[in-house]
Amino acid sequence: MKLLKEGNQRFVQQNQTPRDLIEQVKQTTSGQYPFATILSCIDSRVSAELVFDQGVGDIFSARVAGNIVNEDILGSIEFACKLAGTNIIVVLGHSGCGAVKGACDDAKMGNLTTLLSKIKPAVEAITEPEDAGLRNSKNADFVNAVAEKNVYLTIDNLRQNSPVLGEMEENGEIMVVGAMYDIADGKVHFL
Repeated sequence: MKLLKEGNQRFVQQNQTPRDLIEQVKQTTSGQYPFATILSCIDSRVSAELVFDQGVGDIFSARVAGNIVNEDILGSIEFACKLAGTNIIVVLGHSGCGAVKGACDDAKMGNLTTLLSKIKPAVEAITEPEDAGLRNSKNADFVNAVAEKNVYLTIDNLRQNSPVLGEMEENGEIMVVGAMYDIADGKVHFL
């Protein structure tokens, strides 16, 4: 987590580590040894490699709208931790999340409907404001509260639905943490 925090600080201060990315490509040809797995949203403003100032081969990056988990994501994270050796999983939500906004507004559209249904428990878990007219995507505070709650619920789902990761966490082999990225200033706040 220390490496991720330091990387985000460099990103925010515009003091990124100089990297020869092509050289890193060559160095990782025979294998990869990332130290972290980041589950984040597909949002184009939230690239884990950039916001944590990491290079080629440093982290596994799993991205899906609303940073939710399903069997495919869980299998990918199990591979990253159990077989490739990452020792920290970060579930990274962000402010102004479009998927969360869609869940707040009960949006319906093809396969997105099913994905947003996985975020709905976070919408329901946030009790304030009670006024239905304020429980929508136009209320930034509500959206951001739901996004943060969604991070916690995603972590719960990860623990409940992956005995592999649950056992690794119990044995102290991995750490599972939540974080929120602020799209306005680039800072990651660990929860």
